[in-house]
Amino acid sequence: MAKRKTGSATKEKTKDILLMEKIVLGVEGFGVISEGGIPKGRTTLLSGTSGSGKTLFAVEFLWRGIVEHGENGVFITFEETPEDICKNVRSLGWDLRALEQEGRLAFVDGSPPSDETAATVEAGEFDFGALVARILHAIRKVGATRVSVDSITALFPQYRDAGVIRRELFKVAAALKKEGVTSLISSERVEEYGPIARFGVEEFVSDNVIVVRNVLEAEKRRRTIEILKFRGTQHQKGEYPFTITDTGVKILPLSGLELIQQSSLKRIPSGNKDLDKMCGGGFFRDSIILVSGPTGTGKSLMSSFFADAGCRNGEKCIYFAYEESRFQLTRNGRSWGVDLEQWEKQGMLKIVCRYPESMGPEEHLLFVKKAIDEFKPNRIVVDSLSAMERVLTVRSFREFVISLTSYTKLKEIAGLFTSTTKTLLGGESITEAHISTLTDAIVILRYVEMHGEMLRGLTVIKLRGSWHDKQIREFEINANGMQMKKVFRGVEGIMTGMARTVTMSEEEILRRMT
Repeated sequence: MAKRKTGSATKEKTKDILLMEKIVLGVEGFGVISEGGIPKGRTTLLSGTSGSGKTLFAVEFLWRGIVEHGENGVFITFEETPEDICKNVRSLGWDLRALEQEGRLAFVDGSPPSDETAATVEAGEFDFGALVARILHAIRKVGATRVSVDSITALFPQYRDAGVIRRELFKVAAALKKEGVTSLISSERVEEYGPIARFGVEEFVSDNVIVVRNVLEAEKRRRTIEILKFRGTQHQKGEYPFTITDTGVKILPLSGLELIQQSSLKRIPSGNKDLDKMCGGGFFRDSIILVSGPTGTGKSLMSSFFADAGCRNGEKCIYFAYEESRFQLTRNGRSWGVDLEQWEKQGMLKIVCRYPESMGPEEHLLFVKKAIDEFKPNRIVVDSLSAMERVLTVRSFREFVISLTSYTKLKEIAGLFTSTTKTLLGGESITEAHISTLTDAIVILRYVEMHGEMLRGLTVIKLRGSWHDKQIREFEINANGMQMKKVFRGVEGIMTGMARTVTMSEEEILRRMT
């Protein structure tokens, strides 16, 4: 009987863990990595270095709760004054004073006095009893169910004894838990990958721990978030990138991406009839196409014709250019007989030119997504991914590519991405290595040195779900664009950049022709 009771108790405990109620934090993407939100009625420590976004998280937690879920809140500040906090978030469209006047938000101001000498006085054996009373009064006054505390680190210099700090923090945490509110308490840390909090005790008085970072990578700051501990419930492990936009915090979790897109059998024109024949009638409507080759082989030309073909076919297109200006694109297009400006005037084409260095990977991704959502294209061109690669780390670049291709597929948009190889003859771009498994089609462009002349060659090495011509064809670029010519015969080593003429028998020639 005793064993049965123990087993039953274990099952009940497991059931409680799985069924623990969570509330929506309010930050976009957090629901994915937290598998539903933060545990209701518990304290969560939000720890991070200066500039990592702690205060904004704390404010958004309350703002979203009040405005979107009808859950009133209390903001307790120990650093900035309530007036400064209200001013700082007003640019996001968050009017905290209006919520305060409506009785849905209350402030508890524990910020240091303006007199610096007063701020440096040690509190001695003073306890938080009065502070707790003020907090509970504010909670009951507005009927709050959410509480943000920012930041408890500001209190610590007033106490020499770590034991006193821990004891008083327990009092605050216990009072909040007893009141039944869900609280988010922020704390500072000194290092991005060092101790969880500055004084080493903050994490022990919280049920949950979230760490936000603001790491310098490739001369750019990159923010990430990690759920370190969620007591009694499940969550995603590891760091996830996030950014701060004009509407708040946005987390970009790769774990939230799903392979749920449809697969179309409809073919679309590439802008080159001979290339369409090589691809069995064109690319599929929802294909991700990678065009890779050295500089000057015709990648931007193919991009322009791809966009032009879409517009002629009644399909809207966005052209993201990371290496050329709008004037260069339209001028070059005219030299090939493509009038991109006319499609812009007709609202069929949108050209967006930006340097990769202008923003971080998360900002670029959100910018692209927003442009797609607003313009609603059937095709997109990204020229080139290699430009993005040079300003990102290997990890952040791959995350950018995965997120971009996944979103493009989810929207069932045909995408043509270009990448540049490092060498003029042969070679593979790092971009090609990162994105090849994510693409549906790969077109390789190469220079071919033959008899003292530099020729150009093209081959389709991948076309998922379809037959395609695997031969390497010569092409030239003239006033009409890309003109396909004969197949390279009797030549080997073109893809590696070591082209050489080989002697073949008539039987071998006939075999290759068939």
